[in-house]
Amino acid sequence: MSLQTHLSQLAAKHDALERELHDAIQSPSTNDLRIAELKRKKLQLKDEIQRLQSHETLH
Repeated sequence: MSLQTHLSQLAAKHDALERELHDAIQSPSTNDLRIAELKRKKLQLKDEIQRLQSHETLH
């Protein structure tokens, strides 16, 4: 798998988490723990994307 393909897949997962997080925030039945978990996962993906992009520009 190429780096660009991997970055595209990570970006798609990040976007899906963004939508899921938005829906969770809008739903009164979602607890704060679930929202915090989604935010953490989204941030981890963002960090990985940035790390891979910076690694790509160095090479």
